[in-house]
Amino acid sequence: MRIVGTWLIGLALVLLVIDGTKSLAANAAVMTSLGDIWLQIHAQSLDSVREFFHSRFFANLLDRVFDALLTYPAFAVIGVPGIVLALLGRKPRRERFLRTDDI
Repeated sequence: MRIVGTWLIGLALVLLVIDGTKSLAANAAVMTSLGDIWLQIHAQSLDSVREFFHSRFFANLLDRVFDALLTYPAFAVIGVPGIVLALLGRKPRRERFLRTDDI
């Protein structure tokens, strides 16, 4: 889980740098949505995912959630699950207590 989380965080940082560069060029805050990036990369798969959701039981709910997710900034949509996976995959922290006699 840590490896996947680290890769997602890295991808989110790359997307954040791209948005930062666009913001500097435009002299305004520019955030590229997940839908825009998905359309640039592979538009046919976006249509396939929409068709898949339309064939499910909660099609209206899934469609609304998916449309909302596509409007969020891409770095946030990819970075938040990356952070969660990285935190869930870490080793449990063990506290070591020493007695004053052992020091």
